[in-house]
Amino acid sequence: METESMNQYIRSIELQREKIPSFSEYPFSLKAVRNLFSLKLHPKVTFIIGENGTGKSTILEAIAVAYGFNPEGGTKNFNFSTMETHSVLHNYIRLAKGVFKPKYGFFFRAESFYNVATNIDELDKEVIGSPLINYYGGKSLHQQSHGESFLALILNKFHGNGVYILDEPEAALSPTRQMTMLARLHELAQEGSQFIIATHSPIIMAYPDAIIYEINDGFKIVRYEETEHYQVTKSFINNTQKMLDILLK
Repeated sequence: METESMNQYIRSIELQREKIPSFSEYPFSLKAVRNLFSLKLHPKVTFIIGENGTGKSTILEAIAVAYGFNPEGGTKNFNFSTMETHSVLHNYIRLAKGVFKPKYGFFFRAESFYNVATNIDELDKEVIGSPLINYYGGKSLHQQSHGESFLALILNKFHGNGVYILDEPEAALSPTRQMTMLARLHELAQEGSQFIIATHSPIIMAYPDAIIYEINDGFKIVRYEETEHYQVTKSFINNTQKMLDILLK
């Protein structure tokens, strides 16, 4: 396992707690940050799950920025900024890297993917030679639905031997398209890519060759069937009328 760990691109993350001025100030006051010490990452897929407001997106953003990605998303070559809203947490995150560097990478966050698509269109107005959009399927991401543009991204821009940090990718995808993403994720993982994903989707987090960290009072490793997402979804589907009677009374 140690050999495999050294070969993965990001082996672990550590919060440099001794440098933090106060855990009562944002973003250090978030549950995910207050309870973060060190996390070992899976060589293929690491899921970070938890309730809204726990700080999953803030943790993912810090990892991405510390690794060299633009805070609003994109590849490491993107340097646009529409608004300085990212936290300072990346300054307090230490990444343990493996011996190899990835050939590809992308930071996807659903809330700012529109800005990434806009930047691609703007850059293509200036580029000489092959348009950038050719690397994303050849059609402007703005001329597609949110779900179609994200699928175009993962099918055309994502390759093997890459690092992909995804913040709630299911926001754009129907259940069927989430299964399409799951198949593509597996294909890329088999080709040497590493994923770190924050998600609420019981479909996406079902990927078996992965580790799931659940944020509660701390970061706890859980089995898929132990997640609230799985249990609530299963209960609702198997007892729909009973659940509706309770919820709508």
